[in-house]
Amino acid sequence: MRKHLHTLFTVLTLLLLNTPSHAADKSTSPVPVLNLPGSGTDVKAIDYSKLPRLTGEHTIINPAALGPYPKKSNKVDLRDLRLNLHNYLIHHDGKFWCIWSDGPRIEDEPTQEIKYATSADGLHWSKAKSVTGTPEKPNAFIARGLWIRDGKLLTLAAKYQGHGAFGPPAKKQLELVAYRWEPAQDKWVYEGQLYDNAINNFPPQKLPSDNWILTRRDSRFNVSVLIGGVKALNDWKSFPVVGVKQVKGFRPDEPIFWVLPDNSLYALFRDNGGSQRLFFSTSNDEGRTWKSPVLSNFPNSSSKLYSLPTSHGYRVLVLNAHPAVNRRELYLAVSPDNKTFTRLAKLEIPSPDELPEEVVSLKKKFSAGIASLQYPHVIEHDGYLYIAFSRGKVQTEVFRVKLSDIDALLKSNNN
Repeated sequence: MRKHLHTLFTVLTLLLLNTPSHAADKSTSPVPVLNLPGSGTDVKAIDYSKLPRLTGEHTIINPAALGPYPKKSNKVDLRDLRLNLHNYLIHHDGKFWCIWSDGPRIEDEPTQEIKYATSADGLHWSKAKSVTGTPEKPNAFIARGLWIRDGKLLTLAAKYQGHGAFGPPAKKQLELVAYRWEPAQDKWVYEGQLYDNAINNFPPQKLPSDNWILTRRDSRFNVSVLIGGVKALNDWKSFPVVGVKQVKGFRPDEPIFWVLPDNSLYALFRDNGGSQRLFFSTSNDEGRTWKSPVLSNFPNSSSKLYSLPTSHGYRVLVLNAHPAVNRRELYLAVSPDNKTFTRLAKLEIPSPDELPEEVVSLKKKFSAGIASLQYPHVIEHDGYLYIAFSRGKVQTEVFRVKLSDIDALLKSNNN
């Protein structure tokens, strides 16, 4: 009997030693993605009150507005306002473009559509118009990015049915589609489907092989990447990154990635599993296989993030990096080597100067330090970073920061 138990123990030990670990082991040291002067890689030592501040110019792209549903009381509440979320920017054909999801209320309900506005200078914006048109119930759209493909400006849209894009595939009917801007007609027209059962996070990026690559989540939150898009709009192959239950304690959402100088891919993931940290992974074959995501030391308030390489030789990352205040503050981090972020600064985004009369009673809820600021998207143009974001999920805004101010931040040791 003892011999059999010893044999069984040996077999189990060998199985454990040879089985890949997919657990988010919080007892091991997190990957040091953030390394600041003073606090180093210990994020618990960050004194947020002493971090540098980045000031800039601020404006509203699309103001808050009442939704179509009757109010539940005599007082206007945020729940009575239209959704304004999932904003994306691009500079094309001599002007700025912004798209966002515009729905009857928060959030992702049937009849939600994609709207857009344009600007000559990024600070004064046209009135909003629709990209998709208002769909009939139970259909809805989520804005998924602006993409230049073969010289054409495309709006990417996740189309689905019901309340929210995630759920049983047969019920959600989720698909990733594109609308093309037609200058001669001054409108958007349907271009076609990219992929079935797919919602991306940001527009496709070019790989060294000249293929396009973009993230894909299916209606069950499983993360993969789509590679292709060169021969045809719908010519893609899907490669798995991480399943929703593959890594214990990690619920992957809204990943971002970029190409490093050695052609490997570097990825960061929002985690909905309660870690309040970003997860980290890499790929050495242009995204066809990925290492299992592991916990990093970079704090995040379980919200969407965005990263951008700049013409000044460093990379920026914008996110809600102070979990104790949730999404009430946005931060900008700087990385000189595309891997480790060595500076972190709070974006000093002010309260709106004015609000529409129908929502002016909610002024306090729109104030800095009270309103949530989320889902940033960033572009660089003519010496500035333009950061689009949503305030309270009901108003689309932009904050303009000088690159020279970020240069100074990188040179300083006061962080």
